[in-house]
Amino acid sequence: QVQLAESGGGLVQAGGSLRLSCAASTSISSALVMAWYRQAPGKQRELVASILKSGNTGYADSVKGRFTISRDTAENTGYLQMDSLKVEDTAVYYCNINLWGTNYWGQGTQVTVSS
Repeated sequence: QVQLAESGGGLVQAGGSLRLSCAASTSISSALVMAWYRQAPGKQRELVASILKSGNTGYADSVKGRFTISRDTAENTGYLQMDSLKVEDTAVYYCNINLWGTNYWGQGTQVTVSS
């Protein structure tokens, strides 16, 4: 079925940047919502950013002004540009796509911010 593969995570110092990618096995142009979630150890998974089919975007207050969600429909890939990273951004980041009412999840990519 539909598969999502995240990449781009890694270790970075506070203040640095990372760009996460979410490669889909199918077209994402018709996806109702594409979103990024994250889950830190001992905490619940939280919504970080989302982009609707219309192109409208939304962000958690904790990342506004620092993260940018986007998609490249020609490449069937979503992105999360993360700038000015903070230690509290450390988490496993998951890509999520809602396609025709069904949620699809990637395997996650680890982001670790040190300081």
